[in-house]
Amino acid sequence: MAVGTILRFDEVRGYGFIAALGGGEDVFFHANDFGENRHVVQPGLRVEYEVMEGERGLKVSTVSLLDPPPARLPVTGVTAHAAPAAGVSGQIGDDEGVCDVLSAKSFNGAVTELLIEHAPTLSGAQIAQVRLRFLTFARSHGWVDD
Repeated sequence: MAVGTILRFDEVRGYGFIAALGGGEDVFFHANDFGENRHVVQPGLRVEYEVMEGERGLKVSTVSLLDPPPARLPVTGVTAHAAPAAGVSGQIGDDEGVCDVLSAKSFNGAVTELLIEHAPTLSGAQIAQVRLRFLTFARSHGWVDD
């Protein structure tokens, strides 16, 4: 069994992709592959899965959640002087006045959505690497609160 993270999921179409923990090609899945848990599928969840070769590439043959899913939080942009959203606490910045501080999970979700929207050819492994670098950078500036 392989372990990975749900990289992206299209709720309307009911499918998404898993990024393998050790890198490699992203793996296609359909929400129905999760059975009764199909309604909690969202990016960022860790999964255990088996892979098979499909007509268009790799796809899961079995998949299950490794961790219970967290409460769903909307992914929104962060602007200075905005009221804190759920999971976000206000912090005073150096020169900018009040700014939002995101949880690591919210930050990673926002970065993932931006990368998928603006750089759709990136692989899951590439997105995971970029997110890690951005998260380290954001922590060093106090933009993320663990």
